[in-house]
Parts: sequence; C-alpha cells; structure tokens
Amino acid sequence: MNTGTIAFVGAGNMGAAILRGLVAAGLYAPQHITVYEPDQNRADELRREGVRLAASVREAGESAATVVIAVKPGTVAEVLRELRDTAPGTLVISVAAGITLRAMEAELPRHPVVRVMPNTPCLVGAAASAVARGTKAGVEHIRRALEIMGALGYAVEVPESLMDAVTGLSGSGPAYVAVMIDALASGGVRMGLPYQTALRLAAQTVLGTAKMVLERDIRPGELRDMVTSPGGTTAEGLMAMERGAIRADIMAAVEASTLKSKKLGE
Repeated sequence: MNTGTIAFVGAGNMGAAILRGLVAAGLYAPQHITVYEPDQNRADELRREGVRLAASVREAGESAATVVIAVKPGTVAEVLRELRDTAPGTLVISVAAGITLRAMEAELPRHPVVRVMPNTPCLVGAAASAVARGTKAGVEHIRRALEIMGALGYAVEVPESLMDAVTGLSGSGPAYVAVMIDALASGGVRMGLPYQTALRLAAQTVLGTAKMVLERDIRPGELRDMVTSPGGTTAEGLMAMERGAIRADIMAAVEASTLKSKKLGE
C-alpha cells in the first residue's frame, strides 16, 4: 500500500466521474485504481479503461491508501463495517449525502475519515465541493482529499457544522441555476427567438458570467454595473427583476434547502 493507490466503493455517476477526473488530471494512473462495483456492466466498462476490479469491499480497501465511498447513504454503514479491518492509516472519504463524521468514526474508530459534499457538475469537471475532516484526519489527509476533489473543479475545506449550508448553496444550487437558464431561454422564446438558439444563448451567458467572476475576480455587483447603462435596456430588465424580488427568492431557496438538510441529518 502507498499514497499513490486509491480505491472506489461504488462507481455510479458520482464515483465514476471522480475516478475519471483523477485519471484525466494525471493524479492516478488507471492501474493504481481499484474499484468494487457490483453492477456488472459498469464494472466491465471500468475494466476496459484499465482499472483493477475487486471482488469485495474489503479487498478494495486493503489495496489502497485512500478509499472513496460513493454509494447510496443507506449502504454506507455496511461498507464502513467491511473497511474496519483495513490498515488504520487508510484515508476513508465519503461523498454520500447526510452521513456525518460522527457516524463514520463510530464504525471506523482507528481511521482518518473525511466527508465531502460535491455537486452534479463534477460530471463535467466543474464541481464545487466542500470537505470536512474527522478527528483523526491530519494535514496530509485533508491535502489529499482537497487534491482529489480539486481535480474535478473547486474544492474548499469547511467545518462540518457548515455542511448543511454547503448543501443549500452548491449542493442544491445547480437546480436553481437550471431554473434561471430555463427562464432566460423562455424569455427569449417569448420575444421571438427559436428555442434552441435561446437555450444556447442563455446557458453560454451563465457560463461566461461565472468565468468572469472566477477568472477575473470581478464581484457580481461590479459586473452588473459594467453591463448596466443609465436609462438603458439592462436597467429596465433589472427593475423588472427587483419587482419580482428575485434576489430574496434565491436567498430563501438556499435557506430552505439548508434547513431541510439539517432536519434530515437529525
């Protein structure tokens, strides 16, 4: 076992996206990746990509320095129990929603554990992920977790107490942005644009705006002012949005999702 080996328990949409992102980023070669995936079709596909398949959760865990758990939340406890006898230094990372560090450490009292909240854009290498460390996870463990999730986009460490807020913002956020893209496209159609043209213009506008915020370090308010001329078309559109209280609605959506996440975790 060495720090250059990694195993995945579960290779559905999320697990496979992380795995392929690591290979594409050059962090792990396929031959240094082990996967336990009971779905035979998925397993065969991954075998063709050069990864090693394990016959059990325990076999996967024994082969690696890092284990990524990417199964449904209801299956996590069983998986953790099967990893209990692996080397105590093995880093265990869970991307399963709602599984707390306390629950993980109850099953793996000797292991460093890390909880991750990714979001669906990890499927296209543009994730926003938050990482929280358990009591036995040190600097090297959190560095490794951030490196793994950073290969799929942006990753940041937060205390576990903020994971519900992360769920409300970036976890649920793609749905909010999708609604906004759909609304922009529908507005374009209402004004005469063909749907596919309107949809592409709307999606590209959201993408380009996000890139300007991230890559040029422009605050959203500054960007708004750059686009808005006194008495112009954008000012008129913004006024219509303010009448509808769109900012308050989006903030309320983040709050509602955060509170729901907290309730589910109780």
